[in-house]
Amino acid sequence: MASTWPQPGPPDLLAEGVHWRRTRSWIRSKDPDFEGKRTRIIELYTCPPEGATVVCADELGPVIPRTFPPAPGWSPDGHRIKTEVDHGRGPEKTWVYGALRVRDGQEVTMAASSRNSLFYQQFLQKIEAANPVGDIHVVTDNLSSHNSLSTRTWLEDHPRIRHVFIPVGARWLNLQEGWWRIFRKAALAGQSFAGPPEIDQATRQATSQLNARARPWIWGRPAPPTRHLRRRYVYAL
Repeated sequence: MASTWPQPGPPDLLAEGVHWRRTRSWIRSKDPDFEGKRTRIIELYTCPPEGATVVCADELGPVIPRTFPPAPGWSPDGHRIKTEVDHGRGPEKTWVYGALRVRDGQEVTMAASSRNSLFYQQFLQKIEAANPVGDIHVVTDNLSSHNSLSTRTWLEDHPRIRHVFIPVGARWLNLQEGWWRIFRKAALAGQSFAGPPEIDQATRQATSQLNARARPWIWGRPAPPTRHLRRRYVYAL
């Protein structure tokens, strides 16, 4: 005999006042010129202009040093002094600027105490010094320091540098984001820095090591490997 008790069902979350925190997709961009910007950036990756250099620029951070408690000592009667573990972080912050050259995978990095127009212009000078010949197309996001009046005025005296801004909500078009993932493992993973000088040193060492084994960055997913069938043997009885 079938049970007449009501079967439990999913609760009405909306009736209980529960609302999802995010209701739109993470990968869709609301930029009205999304297709045009995406096509231009992909063309720079796949078919760059002759004699020009394509770099992807971005900022990572802030990387905050950790504060350390004083080293524990011993009491006069031979007992170890116990101190509470301090997980606080200091007020000093460090931003890491990075620019990936697409054609060979070489990286230019710079550690700075802030993320503003002044440090960004200094970083553009380092990019220009690393690429002394031809135009430089810098693929980056439309941050205020990237498109400020001070930066635009500075670019008038450096006509070789040309900004190519990615659409809003499309960070995956910036190849520098992929390099940051490698950089975090090489320089920041499992590290506790006492101050900005140690962050700067780790940045320079990791950049040098990654540049030593750099490879060109190719846009698109690589083709799947060809599967070869194993040899089949037939035995006659």
